[in-house]
Amino acid sequence: MKAKLSSHSKVRGLTLPETLITLGVILILALILVPALSRPTGSPQKAKRISCVYNLKQIALAFRIFANEHNDLFPTQLSDEKGGAKQSIEHGDSYRVFLGISNELSAPKMALCPADDRLAAVDWQSLSNTKISYFIGLAAQDTRPDMLLSGDRNLAVDSKLLSGVVALGTNSAVTWTRAIHREAGNIALADGSVQQVTTELLRQQLMKSGDATNRLVFPQ
Repeated sequence: MKAKLSSHSKVRGLTLPETLITLGVILILALILVPALSRPTGSPQKAKRISCVYNLKQIALAFRIFANEHNDLFPTQLSDEKGGAKQSIEHGDSYRVFLGISNELSAPKMALCPADDRLAAVDWQSLSNTKISYFIGLAAQDTRPDMLLSGDRNLAVDSKLLSGVVALGTNSAVTWTRAIHREAGNIALADGSVQQVTTELLRQQLMKSGDATNRLVFPQ
């Protein structure tokens, strides 16, 4: 049988010192937790660069799948008539390369870096050079793993942004601009790997590519 509380019983409240101690503990916890909870988990720029790396990995994989289905030839090595873009790319139409590997890419937005201020194509039919963020290596081959396959378009020589078909020698004074990834960029190599590189590392890669000219096609 439960005992009944006396009508004269009172619940004891906190004393003033106890109240002050409790409030002090709550204040300390708030000072510790609030900044931690409000701190961003990562900068928007970093998130966009990670997404760009993912795009280039998918592009590099698409190149390799294409090569497996076309006698080890990349789209840049196969004629337009056979589903490649060998003739088109020589005229600077880099978008034709992406059309060639479109079956291996989920959507045309894969050809655009999230940090680029360009607009993505709504479908493959509307894809053009102005809706692409990445250059294409003209001479990249499946058997030459260190050659540049693709990468961010924000490259310049003497402060002039590169456009169309460009030959970069091993001693080229090429630099990343502040656009897109703030004086840095991402590159994909013919072996399918993707690297985040500074200007200095990019120049080193040009020297070790095994190609004296490094012919690249930039979307105009």
